[in-house]
Amino acid sequence: MRTPVTIIGAGLGGLTLARVLHVHGIPATVYEAEPSPSARTQGGMLDIHDYNGQLALEAAGLMDEFHAIILEGRQTMRVLDPDGTVVLDKADDGTGGRPEVQRGELRQILLDSLPAGTVRWGHEVSGVRALGEGRYEVTFADGGTVVTSLLVGADGAWSRVRPLLSPATPEYAGTSFVETYLFDADTRHPAAAKAVGGGSMIAPSPGKEIFAHRESGDTLHTYVALSKPQDWFAAIDFTDAAAAAARIAQEFAGWAPELTALITEGDTAPVLRPHYALPTEHRWDRLPGVTLLGDAAHLAAPNGEGANLAMLDGAELGKALAAHPDDIEGALTEYEQAMFPRSAEVATFEGAEVQGIDADNNTAHDLINMITGKGQ
Repeated sequence: MRTPVTIIGAGLGGLTLARVLHVHGIPATVYEAEPSPSARTQGGMLDIHDYNGQLALEAAGLMDEFHAIILEGRQTMRVLDPDGTVVLDKADDGTGGRPEVQRGELRQILLDSLPAGTVRWGHEVSGVRALGEGRYEVTFADGGTVVTSLLVGADGAWSRVRPLLSPATPEYAGTSFVETYLFDADTRHPAAAKAVGGGSMIAPSPGKEIFAHRESGDTLHTYVALSKPQDWFAAIDFTDAAAAAARIAQEFAGWAPELTALITEGDTAPVLRPHYALPTEHRWDRLPGVTLLGDAAHLAAPNGEGANLAMLDGAELGKALAAHPDDIEGALTEYEQAMFPRSAEVATFEGAEVQGIDADNNTAHDLINMITGKGQ
């Protein structure tokens, strides 16, 4: 294939695409708004699934590198009632299909696998326009431009490429995370550390839940999920860390102190992460020379699949382009026809549908029934 590929966004999906293209000898350039790979922390742990994310890494030829960064034992799972009762303590026996890695380390593996200069840092896209005949002009904030006849929007929720294909814009999904970190947890926060255990812990309840991971370096990373309108969060002053943490903790009044400590004992200021989503059946008509992947194509509220699907999108698009080097439109059509239904599938856990946070059955016992298959 002689047409170079222009990828907007150096997230996991865009980098996976660039890597798979490189494996097949196809040139690509990735334009990323951030000034450097270390400009921003890359989030917490990701469980990379054997049915999507790992397939992408296999296509990228990076399974050995992936295995080297797996955090052993982190597939341990605990489910607690709000009063702190441990309802499930499932050990990591090494047979699970969702090993955990740090997102930043996974991204670094992908970056290291690309030829020098593939990613152009500090290129924030300010606009994209069609020039006709399948050609597009990308304009950057510094005034620079690039013209391409094969453009891929891997630029996330607020994609600058998406408007070429679709008028859809993300809407608030009705839930938000409030994120906290506890450092040196075993010594400084022993009760919370014991509650979380060696892997992940969830304490669900209708309309709210506390989810925490044990990350590398004895760090507990907590996602407090609340089903509240945006106005409710807007009334909280998140610049006052202590007051914000106290206000969020009020929603969990009566919960076990080792659980609320994950909110009130945070070693970082609580960070609000509102959830946005595109329509579940988001589609677009084929437009020559341009497509989307990952959140740019199918943004959904967190369900454990986002990063995995973005990587699989990148790998599948890369393989399609490699398989049809003289028929770019055929490759893009093949990719989209598989991607659309795949991204609209209902998220499941071990084959059982994941209940929403607002569901009446969002309880520890119902979650266990789902995990063990008793609720099917």
